[in-house]
Amino acid sequence: MRDDFSQANRSQMTVSFMPPKTIVLVGLMGSGKTSIGKRLAKRLELSFFDSDIEVEQAAGYPIKEIYDIFGEQAFLDGEQRVIKRLLDQPTHVLATGGGSFANKPTREIVKEKAISVWLKADIDTLVARVSRRSDRPMFNDSNHHEVLEKLIEERYPVFEEADVHVETLDEPTNSTVDRVIQAMSDFIRAKYPNYYVLKSV
Repeated sequence: MRDDFSQANRSQMTVSFMPPKTIVLVGLMGSGKTSIGKRLAKRLELSFFDSDIEVEQAAGYPIKEIYDIFGEQAFLDGEQRVIKRLLDQPTHVLATGGGSFANKPTREIVKEKAISVWLKADIDTLVARVSRRSDRPMFNDSNHHEVLEKLIEERYPVFEEADVHVETLDEPTNSTVDRVIQAMSDFIRAKYPNYYVLKSV
């Protein structure tokens, strides 16, 4: 019912911005960066990229194997180069890995070249989503809650540096996308007034 209501009203929703820079979604694994990013890009008529997929293609290995074979620092260095390359491309929507924005060199590149949007989820939501995946390098079968609690403690203070903050709730993805669009509209109106133009999405 809620999703039907969202769909019925989305056609009437008008936001007031054209993205002046690439939109970079940041947040912990399980916060919905990929699913929200794909729908956001479609609504804004922009290309979508996932930095994890781009890193895997550049390295020729899955993320977990990059960690196992080369180590975390090599992964972070390679991810930084990939994200920098992507941010030199035309404006798009980019979903980043859970630790990307926590890596200071990558964070500085994002701050310079993009608008960052933090998708903030509570721990129960994160655990439920991460538990369904088997390709997360930091997790085994039983430590999801423990690892995520530690990551929240370490990374949420850093994610506070993102330009836009949006809570990700237990709701249809399109409802979250609506709230991301509204929050970005408010941010762009304040920071980039020349890009504040009526555009129905």
